[in-house]
Amino acid sequence: MSEITTTTYQVSGMTCQHCVNAVTGELDALPAVQSVDVDLESGAVTVTSDGPLDERVVKEAVEEAGYELV
Repeated sequence: MSEITTTTYQVSGMTCQHCVNAVTGELDALPAVQSVDVDLESGAVTVTSDGPLDERVVKEAVEEAGYELV
């Protein structure tokens, strides 16, 4: 059984709800991701998953949405 992991990342370039939806959609599509919570004001993106995620995979998903992992 996997251990639930919660990790917060900083994402730059998000300015509106569309940005939030784009980042959330890309991260939600990753295997093992249970939930994504984006704080638009601070740029904090908290991801809850079944075990630790490879940061490279998270970075690629954020970049696919058009933003940058800081």
